[in-house]
Amino acid sequence: MRMSRRAATTAALGTAGAIGASVGFVFGETVLARRLIGVTEARPPSPDGLYGDNLTGDPVRLLVLGDSAAVGYGMQTQMTTPPAILGWGLAQLVGCPVEVRSVAVVGAESSDLAEQVDRGIDFAADVAVIVVGANDVTHLKSMSDAVGDLQVAISRLVDVGTDVVVGTCPDLGTVRPLWEPLRSIARLQSRRMARHQTVGSIEAGARTVSLGSLLGPMFSEQHELMFGDDRFHPSASGYAGMAGALLPSLADAVHEQRSEPLEDRAGETEEMMPVEEAAEAAAQQSGTEVRRTGRWAAVMRRLR
Repeated sequence: MRMSRRAATTAALGTAGAIGASVGFVFGETVLARRLIGVTEARPPSPDGLYGDNLTGDPVRLLVLGDSAAVGYGMQTQMTTPPAILGWGLAQLVGCPVEVRSVAVVGAESSDLAEQVDRGIDFAADVAVIVVGANDVTHLKSMSDAVGDLQVAISRLVDVGTDVVVGTCPDLGTVRPLWEPLRSIARLQSRRMARHQTVGSIEAGARTVSLGSLLGPMFSEQHELMFGDDRFHPSASGYAGMAGALLPSLADAVHEQRSEPLEDRAGETEEMMPVEEAAEAAAQQSGTEVRRTGRWAAVMRRLR
């Protein structure tokens, strides 16, 4: 049966109205959530410096880029920030001092990585960590543009001999002040961002570690422990958990760069698969590393 023009117009207007109401509802939730999340004024001290100075050997240079998760927003001591934890932890794993420089910025989006690379490229880092993507999701930025900006940053670092490890977008669905349907939208979009970041990063020459699937259940089950005072950014324990997920991949990158045998870790399994499948697999399991191996991707699953 053919629908009359008037009926079709009425149906179209009704659908548009429903969509508009849904968008308005989500927008209203977003505004309210931002008010409830609040802002922490504290800024951590600079983590730049030498870690493991009691160790011998040529220092490893570590560059840290990204957003507030990479900075350690909300921390009040140097050693509770992710760059410091990474510097100290990496020194213990590779058995030599690690010099850290952080160019990460609170509130940074992927488009800000270009300026961060400009400020850090003269450091001539051996390895770099990039943690970014959450602000692209919350600010509704184009996912393809965000991944493109990430790829450019990775390529610039790789071109000067720096190995890059990318911590993909965390699961924003764990943030308590977000209600449904905003929480489900945040979870869906952040996981989607992480999958796209995985594909784009390994194509640009980096390896990735899935922070979303690692931190999501932990942050949901231990919310009071893992989140900070602003109820949005991680606590010291949360930042330590993130750094702990990144450290094995950083250590492997250093060992490979120096042609040293990789550390034997019990419980690790590696599987080869197409890149898109690898990105999906990383989204499903905690702390999974993905790196390019020829035309395929190597998926390393680590027990924590």
